[in-house]
Amino acid sequence: MQMLTKFESKSNRVKGIAFHPKRPWILASLHNGCIQLWDYRMGTLLERFDEHDGPVRGIAFHPSQPLFVSGGDDYKIKVWNYKTRRCLFTLNGHLDYVRTVFFHHENPWILSASDDQTIRIWNWQSRTCIAILTGHNHYVMSAQFHPKNDLVVSASMDQTVRVWDISGLRKKNQAPGSQAYEDHFNRQNSQADLFGSTDVMVKYVLEGHDRGVNWATFHPTMPLIVSAGDDRQVKLWRMNDTKAWEVDTCRGHFNNVSSAIFHPRQELILSDGEDKSIRVWDMSKRNSVATFRRDHDRFWVLTAHPELNLFAAGHDNGLIVFKLERERPAFQVNRNNLFYIQNKVLHVHDFNNGNDRELLSVRKLGSQYVQPRTLSYNPAEKAVLVTSPHEGGTYELFNLPRDVSGDLREPADEGKRGSGSSAIFIARNRFAVFDKTNQQIQIRDLTNTVTKSFKPPTQINEIFYAGTSTLLMATGTSVILYDIQQRRTIAELTTPMVKYVVWSADMNLVALLSKHTITIADKDLQQKCLIHETIRIKSGTWDDAGVFVYCTLNHIKYALPQGDNGIVRTLDQPVYLTRVNGKSLHILDRDGNARVMQIDPTEYRFKLALVKRQYDEVLHIIRNSNLVGQSIIAYLQKKGYPEVALHFVRDDRTRFELALECGNLEVALETARSMDTEDCWQKLSVEALKQGNQQIVESAYQRIKNYDRLSFLYLATGNTDKLRKMLKIAELRNDPMSRFQNALYLGDVEERIRLLRDVGQLPLAYLTAKSNGLTELAEEILAQAGKTEDEIELPEAPSQPLTVPQPVIQLQDNNWPLLTVSRSFFEGSFSLDQKNDQQAAAPGLQFTDDIEDIEEAGGDWGADDENEITGISQVPHGGDEDDLEGDDEEGGWDMDTDIKIQMQEQSQAPVETAEFVAPTAGTSESSSWIQSSPLASDHIAAGSFETAMQMLNRQVGIVNFEPLKSRFMAIYQASRASLSGNPNIPSMWVYLRRNQEDFDPRRSLPAVAHNFQNLITANLQPAYNAFTKGRFAVATTQFKTLLHSLLFTVVNTPAEAEEVKQLVGICREYLLGLSMEQKRRAIGASPEATKQALELAAYFTHCQLQVPHMQLALRQAAKLCFKNKNFSSASTFARRLLELAPVTTVANEARQIQAACERTPTDEIKLGYDQYNPFVVCGISYEAIYKGSPKADCPYCSTSYLPEHQGKVCTVCEVAQIGSQGSGLRVTA
Repeated sequence: MQMLTKFESKSNRVKGIAFHPKRPWILASLHNGCIQLWDYRMGTLLERFDEHDGPVRGIAFHPSQPLFVSGGDDYKIKVWNYKTRRCLFTLNGHLDYVRTVFFHHENPWILSASDDQTIRIWNWQSRTCIAILTGHNHYVMSAQFHPKNDLVVSASMDQTVRVWDISGLRKKNQAPGSQAYEDHFNRQNSQADLFGSTDVMVKYVLEGHDRGVNWATFHPTMPLIVSAGDDRQVKLWRMNDTKAWEVDTCRGHFNNVSSAIFHPRQELILSDGEDKSIRVWDMSKRNSVATFRRDHDRFWVLTAHPELNLFAAGHDNGLIVFKLERERPAFQVNRNNLFYIQNKVLHVHDFNNGNDRELLSVRKLGSQYVQPRTLSYNPAEKAVLVTSPHEGGTYELFNLPRDVSGDLREPADEGKRGSGSSAIFIARNRFAVFDKTNQQIQIRDLTNTVTKSFKPPTQINEIFYAGTSTLLMATGTSVILYDIQQRRTIAELTTPMVKYVVWSADMNLVALLSKHTITIADKDLQQKCLIHETIRIKSGTWDDAGVFVYCTLNHIKYALPQGDNGIVRTLDQPVYLTRVNGKSLHILDRDGNARVMQIDPTEYRFKLALVKRQYDEVLHIIRNSNLVGQSIIAYLQKKGYPEVALHFVRDDRTRFELALECGNLEVALETARSMDTEDCWQKLSVEALKQGNQQIVESAYQRIKNYDRLSFLYLATGNTDKLRKMLKIAELRNDPMSRFQNALYLGDVEERIRLLRDVGQLPLAYLTAKSNGLTELAEEILAQAGKTEDEIELPEAPSQPLTVPQPVIQLQDNNWPLLTVSRSFFEGSFSLDQKNDQQAAAPGLQFTDDIEDIEEAGGDWGADDENEITGISQVPHGGDEDDLEGDDEEGGWDMDTDIKIQMQEQSQAPVETAEFVAPTAGTSESSSWIQSSPLASDHIAAGSFETAMQMLNRQVGIVNFEPLKSRFMAIYQASRASLSGNPNIPSMWVYLRRNQEDFDPRRSLPAVAHNFQNLITANLQPAYNAFTKGRFAVATTQFKTLLHSLLFTVVNTPAEAEEVKQLVGICREYLLGLSMEQKRRAIGASPEATKQALELAAYFTHCQLQVPHMQLALRQAAKLCFKNKNFSSASTFARRLLELAPVTTVANEARQIQAACERTPTDEIKLGYDQYNPFVVCGISYEAIYKGSPKADCPYCSTSYLPEHQGKVCTVCEVAQIGSQGSGLRVTA
């Protein structure tokens, strides 16, 4: 048995402690007069209460009200409200130190014990003393209510324990009008209370201690009393209706025993004393089970939590909160079953139907007080390994019984036991045992015989399962992935000390759980993210979507592999997660009961869909859930999706800022009108001006009365009519500067002269009139000024004065030219006006064809359905390929239209010189491309095909250049234009650049022939569409064309380069899947061919396809297996199909298949296919290559092959050599 410390405080001597019944709080009353309120989960001090003079010895929480009571050496009892953080009132009456105080569990009573040799019962509502219990003739050290009956037990320094009957007091206080009668009785018989109330009577006096008794308390359910005294003894007493007697004495303390309590859940007694120890006693045998010592601290008080398995003890330098043994049940999940141990009995729980069965008893393992620590299940041999920390660690191997009916069986074979702190299965017939003391790992077979033994590479604390023949070894600062067969370290990851390891279902991700951190890594121990928690992490499990759901002491949370995390729901009590299935969270509580808890996974599925760019899923969640909150809005802004955040926001200010961020002028204008502030109109005008929306700019300037900018806007747009209106407005506003400015913009010389005369600027008016040829007006101004022409000296004026050019054509659309702001996938979907219109291509690489019914898929997808499937009702098909062709012509994505690349030529006019200089031959611009660019496409554009081939060979192992010949020629031709000269003179080459802003030919780069976004639009989406329609040959050609074009793609940012890699992976998955599907359709009908066809159909469903396409593959595989009576496999495919939420008709069909298969869940044809073991498919033989098996990869498309195919040309990309090494495709300059 071990004491697990959960919290420890440092303070003055603690004389009294009390747990809150619901919240994770504990009160500590100190010898210096202070009362501390601690949160023992967070480890923080919440509040201090300082009103007592002198030590505070008694403290207690009210079981239901926000109250606590304290009693101290100042003779006072104080009642506090912890919400208002103040003392409500003080009860005075005791004549000496108050030792203990307790609330009654039902009545408004407080029980206090004092050194004045009395026990008092107070009514805290009326704030009066209702009973005084006298009879002890020395200090009363403690007094407590019985948890259920009308009894009080008290302990005194007079060496006795007394049991008091308070039933009369209860009856008196429950009688009608009891309060008035009580007041009357108190007034008339106040003298009687001085010698003891007649409402309370002594029932028993227990004598047996040789010295003073410090503590006495009742058992929560049994008629037992435990007492502790200065005679260093702990005594157990039993009572009935007529008498009480001593049962036995527990001896072992070396000094005064301060307190003793019953364990609320086990037959144990806990005691502490001034000998600096806490002891645990067996209540039936009365012997010491465990002793926990401290070096310098005497213990003064001990208490148990009213509901949880927690204890607290106060000592000289603070308090300690602890529990005896771990409450975490040993469990393991295997497919749809949960194996767990409750009360030392192995249970199996079925997740699907909720059935729970007892399998066998493990009571003989370890100590009766120590629960098993871990459980490892072997599904192949139906065996379990159970470990216990008893005596340094023991393990036992159990074979599960075939028949679980009747009584539980006790395993009799003790030869399968052994010592070891950890024991786990690592293969079908092998398990590993770790001896922590000797730092030795033994590999044993199922007869418990050692087959191999070795020492770990460094000092380790624990071993965990990591797949067949591999182990995870946890050190104090890292985790090591170790290969048992090769005896070598595969990888190592630095992390805090790991307590638990949770693998995802496909073994591709692992969560390493420490006390306060979670490290998520891949199967090669490459860290994905690190999450810190302030509260202890208890357990976790993986969601089917690849999200890690975990729980702390008071929250269920989630973590995405990319690092995002959040709260799913709060918890009243800690639980242990076993599985997540949609909205159902399967858990084990601390009592070891398997339960189901409902959660809302919307938030983390929404974030995961955003991270994976599954925009259809994002849109579905938005439309069908109630995702709200500032955290979601902030997350969407942080991740660069303001248009999605805009959908959730109702606050005008936030909507306005989000609309500006995503360039949505319509929403910004709407919210600006509702707020109507100058700041909003100013920001809106700036954004509208960037986009060229002059109408909104004009409206914004008008709202804020920015006349100068309005005038300039009208000048820039050539709107002379509105400029004249601005001139009149300036005149009405009596603003001469604005009048002059508008007159200048209009070219209205007479208006300018009139203005200058009005403001008294006659010299300027005269100069303006004279320079513009208005002689008569000039003479009039001169006469007005009293001057003659001889007195005026004018500068030389140009023959033709400058005037403002007049607009040639008045535009009908004031917003031309308008900057094109691309609308995102979400903005188009949120628009009700365009709900049924075809959307533009979605950002990223997702399949954007909105297949609302996969029944529409045509072509070869229906080829396997020619024969009726018996056993399920048939679903009508949506039509043939011709119908789909017609639909494509009516609407479609218009992805086959040619994209015209507009390129501007930079030219420079020759400079005329006085004499002729013969030009010297310069360096060709194309030669600079070879020197300055590391990209193969730039070398091809320069005509250096040889260097381009060498670069492609070094980067991605290209050896077969025949399929790329046409692209070489196209890139070369697209990089230059030919200008014809005079007759008999050769044409001139003009090189087309992609960096036109740089005029230095030495830094120029050729134009891009294969634009990445154009490839997505013109190649990827048509390929997706062809796949959907079942035109597999067309889809294969298009995906292969796209894969070859990506070799010559040029992008500008690392993010785009990453998208290129993703697109290569997409092409690989589709091409491999298409080749397997075409191979399947080409094989014959023999039994061996049927087996191969079923395997190929199964492998096809493991290609990483878009969701609609995965639905097609799964549906086909399910129906094919069903037709060939492979019901178990068909059920698996149907279940996976249902998890993708297909349309109703397809879902109903899948459910029918699943229901039919569950009646006979067997496979008639044994397949070489294991969905639970990670694998890849060989691109030539189409055989599964399981994890850990040798393989060779294509350096370009990463297709995997069996080792015998190394050196051949990849059959997927058809250009790279299998197994060759490459530095990686480079697409950024």
